[in-house]
Amino acid sequence: MGYFSYLGYYNWSYLAFMLPCIILTIAVQIKMKSAFSKYGNIRNSRGLTGAQAAERLLMHKGVTGVRIERIAGEYTDHFDPRTNVIRLSDAVYDRASIAAVGVACHEAGHAVQHAEGYVPNKIRSAILPAANIGSKLSWIFIILGLVLSALQPLLYVGIILFSASVLFTVATLPVEFNASSRALKVIKETGMLSDEEYTGARKTLSAAAMTYVASAATAVMQLIRLILIARNRD
Repeated sequence: MGYFSYLGYYNWSYLAFMLPCIILTIAVQIKMKSAFSKYGNIRNSRGLTGAQAAERLLMHKGVTGVRIERIAGEYTDHFDPRTNVIRLSDAVYDRASIAAVGVACHEAGHAVQHAEGYVPNKIRSAILPAANIGSKLSWIFIILGLVLSALQPLLYVGIILFSASVLFTVATLPVEFNASSRALKVIKETGMLSDEEYTGARKTLSAAAMTYVASAATAVMQLIRLILIARNRD
């Protein structure tokens, strides 16, 4: 394939594979921010803060030894399995909103997964080292393989490394969906929110989950695109 025809194919493949993913990502980001903005400004009738909600979920599931801390930033909420710490952002930690309860319970759901040895979580953790290497090095090999024809085998090395990060992104999906499912179940069982507020928490967590779906779709389409580019280079 000549250089200019190859360049045309490269641009066409980007439009065909990546543009829909970019549009999807923007759409789900808007939906997520809209849900957080709406339900993050509605106080829940129980007056529970995010930190209190996370603590209640852990107590309900009999999980001990987990600290709950505040962390700066926006959408920075996460559970750190290395230190067994749930970190909640300023908008969640001491806010008594519907969204704060949903998000905090989601992160507590991750802590419960860790405590119970949830298998998909173990699989994702096993993939993590390879994914970290792949995310850091893959594009170096890919770019070298694309730019220098003599080094084209490096393109395949880059694709293999990139595949590890794609696998990790896909493996994240069941872990995130399960954490939300656990959160909503306990919220319902313990009556942390009223029925109407529960719907708001569910919508908030569903909107957040779609960002992981968009990330996974983007990673998979990028991998397919790179494989097709490599085949056409041959």
